[in-house]
Amino acid sequence: MAEHPRLILRNFLSPDTCKELEFIHKSCCTVGYRPNVFSTTVSHLIATNSAHLIMPLVPIRERLKEKVEEHFGCEYELFVEFTGLVSWSKGASIGWHSDDNRDYLKQRDFAAVCYLNSYEVDFTGGLFHFRDGEPSTIAPMAGDVIIYTADNRNIHSVNEILEGERTTLTLWFSRDASHDEDAKLLISLSDCSLSSSLGSITSCVPTLASNNMYWFPPEEASRFQSGFDICTARLHVLGFDIFPSCEDCYLSRQDSCHNFLKLLKEPLYLACGDKLLAWEFVNILHALQVMQFYRWKELEIEETAQLKGCCINVNVIPLSELHRQKINQLKVVLLNDLQLAVTLLGYTSNKKRESFDDELRFSALVCEWESYTLKLRKEMAMSLPYWTTHQSIFSLSQS
Repeated sequence: MAEHPRLILRNFLSPDTCKELEFIHKSCCTVGYRPNVFSTTVSHLIATNSAHLIMPLVPIRERLKEKVEEHFGCEYELFVEFTGLVSWSKGASIGWHSDDNRDYLKQRDFAAVCYLNSYEVDFTGGLFHFRDGEPSTIAPMAGDVIIYTADNRNIHSVNEILEGERTTLTLWFSRDASHDEDAKLLISLSDCSLSSSLGSITSCVPTLASNNMYWFPPEEASRFQSGFDICTARLHVLGFDIFPSCEDCYLSRQDSCHNFLKLLKEPLYLACGDKLLAWEFVNILHALQVMQFYRWKELEIEETAQLKGCCINVNVIPLSELHRQKINQLKVVLLNDLQLAVTLLGYTSNKKRESFDDELRFSALVCEWESYTLKLRKEMAMSLPYWTTHQSIFSLSQS
């Protein structure tokens, strides 16, 4: 084996797969494990009623495991120890280290990093460096994958992110079956009532985890005196503000941030420019998932809206002064550090819409999101009995 065993796979993931994984991450992520890092783990998706969103990850995990076993000549079965979507925003970096340099990570034998967006297109900075061997520097490009042994033969670092958000799908593999991620995930999945929800979108709506998982920076999550709510911020950089569904809701600036955060778990509307979308979302994650889906599928949805109608009824109405007051009340607290939120999350977003006033387009958007969600839900319901029998998560189409 080479002195510094590593493998570079160019264009391993298609552009649309990269966009789909970015959609999943940006509609579900929480604060991450390092400063200015955001993460979406598979276990988090399951816990927030978005288990179906692991389906696009399943064939990728399999293909990568096969590549590792083949390239590194493994004479034993590898197990996926961790799967997660991770983004690094402005200021995030990592010094020289190996992935097993902490005792609780000694079980990790190989790492695979799939880049979902591109250097100097979606972000600047963030180059990946190996201390020894070739290639010594890797400029992340969407679709490329780097695989390496997670030991001192591949000590590496990542330059500070200067602008934008560098997004990856990261996996670690282990020889130790006791660290098999699948066994733990299947325990959580066994609690999901997937079969009963195949025809009902209402049971597929995401639910929020603890509020402090969505507050940045995490050290302010108990006081909320500075920082921002990640879900509110991601909607804001897409051009949308939130409006509470409760007509008689009135919060003053003296109310605690906890009261504002409670509103995020309740039904709400979205405003864009000078218009209000009079269609009720179940909670803020529901709104964020639908709008991030639109960001991913915008061109297709534009065409769909022109070709056919939809059974979803929605009105777009002008914002009143009272609407604006309530919207601004929420923004003052939930986007306390608005400039920080835009700096960390808004670099790669499209120009904010002046208005979203096409009712047919919005109806098509909701229909397309529901169709996508129910399709994945059905695939998962069909797969789960086989996964449970084999105690392994795999793609039935490849079995």
